[in-house]
Amino acid sequence: MKKTRTPIEVFSLSFLDIISCAFGAVIMLILLAKNGDEGEFNDTSEIAGMLNAVNRAQMSLSELQGALSIKLEELKHAQASVASVSEQAKNLETEVARAQNDVQSLNDQASGLKVIKVEQERAAINAGKAKERVDEVGGIPVDSDYVIFIVDTSGSMKNMWRKVMDTLSETLNNHPEIKGFQILSDNGDPLPGVKLGDWRKDTPVQRRLALSTMMSWNFAGSSNSSPVEGIETALRTYGRSKSLALYVFGDDYNGSSFDKTLENINRLNTDKQGNKIARIHAVGFKPNRIQYGGEPLMFSTVMREVTRQNNGTFLAL
Repeated sequence: MKKTRTPIEVFSLSFLDIISCAFGAVIMLILLAKNGDEGEFNDTSEIAGMLNAVNRAQMSLSELQGALSIKLEELKHAQASVASVSEQAKNLETEVARAQNDVQSLNDQASGLKVIKVEQERAAINAGKAKERVDEVGGIPVDSDYVIFIVDTSGSMKNMWRKVMDTLSETLNNHPEIKGFQILSDNGDPLPGVKLGDWRKDTPVQRRLALSTMMSWNFAGSSNSSPVEGIETALRTYGRSKSLALYVFGDDYNGSSFDKTLENINRLNTDKQGNKIARIHAVGFKPNRIQYGGEPLMFSTVMREVTRQNNGTFLAL
């Protein structure tokens, strides 16, 4: 018996499914291809915009970095200026403190000198009434029997000569009982009337005569505004006298080195037993520095040390 075959249906449901899927796939490819072209175009535009934005941001960043560098440099200069001002302020504070200390020291010295001056004036007023000898007046020993005044006769002393004479007179009055006195120039020349090596007798007449002669004493003749020669002459000439006191009146010092001056004076003023021969006192006067250019600091410096090493006292007027 002949076997019959089932007829093949070309347009079956499965075939239609395959065809439909194929068409669907084609449509999807067309859609994807279209969207892909538009997407690539859109992405390129966006990338270009982003690149432009990045470039602008980089330029802004460079500008900001430049501005920041300038500000940092300005800040460094400002900090340096502040440090400099702070250092100057500290230096000024130090100088002000030093000046205040100097002013206080000068005030203390002025107060001490004022007290000494008052004591001297009081002693001068009462000198003629004293019944007993006083060994010290205003801090200055007045226990010597012989007194020598060594007076600077340079031109700078002329304008204050009356003050010099008043001070000499007060000093004499502070020594109511002495055996003799002498007055020498800073170069060692004696006041006219009594030759070098002799003493003026201590009488009221001789005191008045000495002051009268000083009024016409020659100024600036051979004076070099240094009392060293007068001190050395006094010690060489009158060094054998017992109980001797030297008073040096001056306003300036133009002598040799301080060390050499002190060495010579100490040598002449020391006897063989190592004792001091004379007390050496000094009175410093303030010169007119504008007119004569005197510098009292030099005189006071050397004479303070001379008086200290020779049992004396230094006064500044």
